[in-house]
Formats: sequence, C-alpha cells, structure tokens
Amino acid sequence: MKMLFSLGMLSLSLLAVGCGPSKVATVNNEVDTKSNAQYVANTEPAGAMPVGEAREKIEDGQEVTLVGLIGGSSKPFVDGLAAFTIVDPKVPYCADDEGCPTPWDYCCQTEAVKDNIATIKVVDEAGKPVAGDAKEMLKVKELSTVVVQGKAKRDDLGNLTVAASKVFVRPGK
Repeated sequence: MKMLFSLGMLSLSLLAVGCGPSKVATVNNEVDTKSNAQYVANTEPAGAMPVGEAREKIEDGQEVTLVGLIGGSSKPFVDGLAAFTIVDPKVPYCADDEGCPTPWDYCCQTEAVKDNIATIKVVDEAGKPVAGDAKEMLKVKELSTVVVQGKAKRDDLGNLTVAASKVFVRPGK
C-alpha cells in the first residue's frame, strides 16, 4: 500500500512539474505576441471594398483593401496557417433566433456566397504565409468583421485570394 501511495505521489509530482509555467514558454509567448502586432492594423484603412465588388473589379497582382465577415463554411479558419475566408457584408447569415449552430456557414445563402467570398492569407514581409492560428493572432472569431490590406491573387475560376499584410478587426462581433 505504501508503495502505491509513493508511486501516486511521484506521478503527481512529475505531473505538477511538467504542467508548470516555464521561462522558455513565457519568453516564446512574449515574442509571438510582439511579432503578431506587425500584422494587426490599429486603425481602419480607408476605401475598403466589399468582397463581391472586389471579385468583379480587382485583377491579379493588384493592391486591395477588402471588408468582410469571417465565414463562408462551417470551418472558415485554416489549420496551421493564419488564413481564413471572408464573405461580403451584404450577404445575410442565419439570425441568432433561428437556432442555427453555425450561422457563419451561410447555409441558406450558398448561391450568394459563391460570388461573395475571398480567402485571406496573412503573409510576412517576404510574401510567405504566416504559420499559426488566425483566431489567436488577430483575436477574431467566426462572423468578426475584418478589413484587410494586401495583394490580390486570382485563379482561372475567378476565385479571389488576398495575401494580407495588415488586418484590422472592427469592434463588435
């Protein structure tokens, strides 16, 4: 019995040590927080274009400022990358009183979403996608309204991706 008790205490001691904060983790968190600031705009950029309008007017390689709501699917965030999709603010999502568990998927507006969605990839100074979690990096969630600045990339099907250098998060949702 004493041996079981000793083994249990040893396990708890090791668990406590393993779960405690470390100086390395604290330093890394501070560095991450500071480095993320370069992607967040403190003031809203002027002249933001809604996603639907941008899909009609913006050409490949052109600088663009877009406004939209994070959504367009049940999982609008890309795992492992600071990337997500946004939808034109004019497209209505399910109202809270409808009881939809994922209103950001625009399940009742799938046809409207097709022409009013864009993919946003946060990129570094070299234009490379930033690894990480956009939710944490930008402090956003589904249906947050964002204004992004960056370079447009068009594919053969007319899909719009923006390599964003700055993201402004509007207060609210």
